[in-house]
Amino acid sequence: MSDYYIHNSSSSSSSSKATATASGGVGFCGLLFIALLVLKLTHVIDWSWWWITAPLWGGFAIFLVVFVFILIILAIFNR
Repeated sequence: MSDYYIHNSSSSSSSSKATATASGGVGFCGLLFIALLVLKLTHVIDWSWWWITAPLWGGFAIFLVVFVFILIILAIFNR
């Protein structure tokens, strides 16, 4: 992920500026995964690999459970 900055200003007027910035990087789940991975590889924790990788797939799993629950509720009420 790269950062970029665009600045366009006219020498006659300081009010005609165009700026755009973008920032990317590792989010909270990515940092948590990296921290758990380092702890696992340095033998500080002895957790299952499922728990180490949970920050990567956990959000999708929660979404999937909620989605299926909503489909079941809709199927019950549309009878």
